[in-house]
Amino acid sequence: MVVNWLKRWLKKPVTSDALVSISRDEHDVSRRGISHNALKVLYRLQNSGHEAYLVGGCVRDLQLKLAPKDFDVATDATPEQVRKLFSNSRIIGRRFRIVHVTFGREIIEVTTFRGKADEADSDQKQSAEGMLLRDNVYGNLEDDARRRDFTINAMYYTAKDFSIKAYPIGMQDLANKVIRIIGDAETRYREDPVRMLRAIRFAGKLDFDIEPTTAKPISEVASLLTHIAPARLFDEVVKLLMSGNGLKTWQLMQKYQLLEPLLPQTHQILESTQDSYYNDFINQALTNTDARINAHKAVTPAFLYAALLWPAVKEQADYNIQMGTPEMPAWQKAMGQVLDRQVKTVAIPKRFSIPMKEIWELQLRLPKRRGLRAEQLLTHPRFRAAYDFLLLRESAGEKLDDLGKWWTDYQERNPDQRANMRTVLGQQQAPKKRRRRKPSNTAPKTEG
Repeated sequence: MVVNWLKRWLKKPVTSDALVSISRDEHDVSRRGISHNALKVLYRLQNSGHEAYLVGGCVRDLQLKLAPKDFDVATDATPEQVRKLFSNSRIIGRRFRIVHVTFGREIIEVTTFRGKADEADSDQKQSAEGMLLRDNVYGNLEDDARRRDFTINAMYYTAKDFSIKAYPIGMQDLANKVIRIIGDAETRYREDPVRMLRAIRFAGKLDFDIEPTTAKPISEVASLLTHIAPARLFDEVVKLLMSGNGLKTWQLMQKYQLLEPLLPQTHQILESTQDSYYNDFINQALTNTDARINAHKAVTPAFLYAALLWPAVKEQADYNIQMGTPEMPAWQKAMGQVLDRQVKTVAIPKRFSIPMKEIWELQLRLPKRRGLRAEQLLTHPRFRAAYDFLLLRESAGEKLDDLGKWWTDYQERNPDQRANMRTVLGQQQAPKKRRRRKPSNTAPKTEG
């Protein structure tokens, strides 16, 4: 059902490109939905003589009746002034300094109003491609709004009179479910290429459409993402695909040609193969991840990245085997090769890459169940993730002789029944052992 303020803005003509004040009875943001700690930050800043607003996604989500994941504050106070007001805070960032105010596990991010620097301003620096490298230039509320990325994020809520300041077009875009960038799209993407990913993420998360002039340059300047620090892109990909709308977001990434700069090996294989297996595998992995997230179950980037890079690992391992490398060394070598290439674009921390390797390695060990191997595998710390990965492979169409079903049955049986399953398996024809050949008498002899 469309809430009242949305109905009004669907029909309201846009007559201004400046911020307007929207009174409490014209919007649906309530203090009941706002973090107590965020309100504490707002009130302390205001009581100290500063302007302070909740800003961005939290205001947008509250109007859409969604629960914000975090709360950001914008103020006219400098980072140093904010730091003095909150002993539980620290200044972070180089490109643009912000303050993190910490309340236990909750962090309220406080930013000073950003401004537009003149050409002589020494505290703003851009790369040759137009990317902002340093941007500690402060301004007022109007300046800050123009520096926001999308119209639906340029929204400011104040606890003084409970009003919202926003662009009329932003309110209408929110009502019409549209993602629209503020300013010239290509210029804004060049300033910070991650804005392309944010456009895709919001479209997937909110089920919004990307406005045509906002969408057009994305595929044209997608390669600019290769200029972003790989560690930052790791976090951005996690945000994209682990928000509960990963499958739709992945499809948008494909549509706007964002896979190649982020996951070049996976992109190459998906583009070159005629078989739908890899595409089906990744789609199923994202579908399962979405289901777990929406059911409030635990998920890990290790499993997600293991799935995204599986096509590259499998193809590389097959190639290594064709080149004469034995199976296990071929796979281990492939894992290292794929990860070494991947970290050049998206850096995967070791706390995730190590479990990824274990999940991949167990794909080779799960078929080997004779004797006590099955029981040993069952106690492996990555067994459950590897088992789920195996089921994904089968659901995508890979023929594995019902290996997933065997492991499903095995986990559901009691110890005696498990022993019987292992006995039956052992009675099946075992592979013939290769006899070691005797040394040839014609082998070259060494002198001396």
